[in-house]
Amino acid sequence: MPLSGRSDKVDGELLLNITKVALGEKEADLAIVNGTVVNVYTGEILPGQTVLVSGDRIAYVGGNAGKSIGNSTRVIDASGKVLIPGLIDGHTHLVGSVFSASEFIKYAMTGGTTTIITETGEIAFALGYRGIKEYLRSVKNQPIKIFITVPPMVAMSPVAKERPVDFNELRKLLKRREVIGLGELYWAAAVNGDEKLFNVIAEVVAAGKTLDGHSAGARDNKLQAYTCLGISSCHESTTAEEVLERLRLGVYVLLREGEIRRELEAASTIKDENIDFRRLAVATDGVGPEQLINDGYMEFVVQKAINLGFNPVLAIQMATINVARRFNLDDIVGGIAPGKYADIVVIPDLSNIRAEYVISNGQVIAQDGQPLVQPRKHTYPRSMHNSIRLPVDFVADDFAVRVTDGCRQVRVRAIDMVTGLLSREAFVDMPVLDGLVPMDTGKDLLKIAAIERTCQSGQTFVGFIRGIGLKQGAIATSYAGDSWDILVVGASEVDMALAVNRIAELGGGIIVCAGGKILAEQSLPIGGIMSAEPMEILVERLNNIQRAAAGLGCKLPEVRITLTFLTSGAIPFLRICEQGLIDVRQNRIVDLITDRV
Repeated sequence: MPLSGRSDKVDGELLLNITKVALGEKEADLAIVNGTVVNVYTGEILPGQTVLVSGDRIAYVGGNAGKSIGNSTRVIDASGKVLIPGLIDGHTHLVGSVFSASEFIKYAMTGGTTTIITETGEIAFALGYRGIKEYLRSVKNQPIKIFITVPPMVAMSPVAKERPVDFNELRKLLKRREVIGLGELYWAAAVNGDEKLFNVIAEVVAAGKTLDGHSAGARDNKLQAYTCLGISSCHESTTAEEVLERLRLGVYVLLREGEIRRELEAASTIKDENIDFRRLAVATDGVGPEQLINDGYMEFVVQKAINLGFNPVLAIQMATINVARRFNLDDIVGGIAPGKYADIVVIPDLSNIRAEYVISNGQVIAQDGQPLVQPRKHTYPRSMHNSIRLPVDFVADDFAVRVTDGCRQVRVRAIDMVTGLLSREAFVDMPVLDGLVPMDTGKDLLKIAAIERTCQSGQTFVGFIRGIGLKQGAIATSYAGDSWDILVVGASEVDMALAVNRIAELGGGIIVCAGGKILAEQSLPIGGIMSAEPMEILVERLNNIQRAAAGLGCKLPEVRITLTFLTSGAIPFLRICEQGLIDVRQNRIVDLITDRV
């Protein structure tokens, strides 16, 4: 029974068939003839090769395959073409990109991606252990292979980090073949000596699984203290210098080129170093619906690497065998060799990563950009469509910031957006009117609130944020990273309440409203983070959301992504949760009001 697109075990009959095909004693199921094979193990380019496939495995690669090609063998003539291994994304966030697995696979596989390693923290925070198990069901028996990492449950919110996955559940997940390790572990949380986190790491190591890293900002002593824990990869390097420092420590470095961050070009000068590149790879760290449709997936990343001057063979190795080795999967995927899964992409030439044929598990699943098989759709149970549990409807007064000591002015600590992702703290003097601290849209000082949405508490913290640009209305989302919160920002408390209540009605979503009217929305009913709707519809609605936000004065290029990361400790440095403002550097909640007059 295939599990996540791969056989659960190798049986004697499979081995016998592969062997007989290799010896010319049995007909192959598929033969790709006259092609030039990129051998990612040696870095060679081998012309005039035939690849024989038996079932889902490669049986033979070479020039002596004639006896195994018979009347029942499907033959693909690859004369003048190049054969490369199926592409692998070594770090992504499928759950965190609002679409369902089947919708994503439909686009990913046509470009030549046949294996994916994805984080699952988003669904763990939304739905806990049962959410991870259900997601594993959704990626089972698909045309391509999907492996997951289990989340370390590092969160800024004290409520969020205590509940989603306990040790017994972690142990159960680590026993599964499609679970290959622990997901990205923020270095500051690890180095600061969180005993619970050390116990999680010990469990993963004991299970023989990998530890994925997130070392943004760590250098020298701190970086080496982090790698002492067994962290063996990182996708956060933004410069060639950072890449080299990590490679020298034996860390696999995955150059990132995705929706949230694109560092491939900035770090591309690493190609000019006279070093061993076996631990250099590429990954997306997540792609959005529009990027997936317009640019493609891993084929886009490899093509960009080639365009930036990487040797084409190296660029292909960075998306195949190097990733497979990092996750201890190179015994089954990553190269075109006997015994490996038959994951092969036929492209026009080494400089043109355009998939003419995509073979996954021995089956031709796509040709010339069109799927020949359809991903299996998965229906999530109704219980996972009801994760938004607010005790009451919100009203404008719920977003008041009150001062009770009779002062006339206060100094507040505000989130100051430097970019769409990076924030810092700003200290702003603000008047107190009738015991309330108002927002000031003229100074781009808006209100922001985080609302706990899962444990029926409705616990809410209201603060201030600068750099969004709204002149009116409000924007809200139920997908807030590493938390169980609804996040809402607004220039009107009335519209903030409307946006939050609409999310509750939808069972999750992203909302833009103004003047008491909904201007744009996208429902996310599965755990409050995901939709099963077609990709094209998601693209249209997300574009409508961004346009509506821009119409209200928003100056951020992707406001939904900005809001998502304001609850995550992954990016510095002033964040928010339902209990208050959090300084990521100090890993603690800090005061909203710092002085009174």
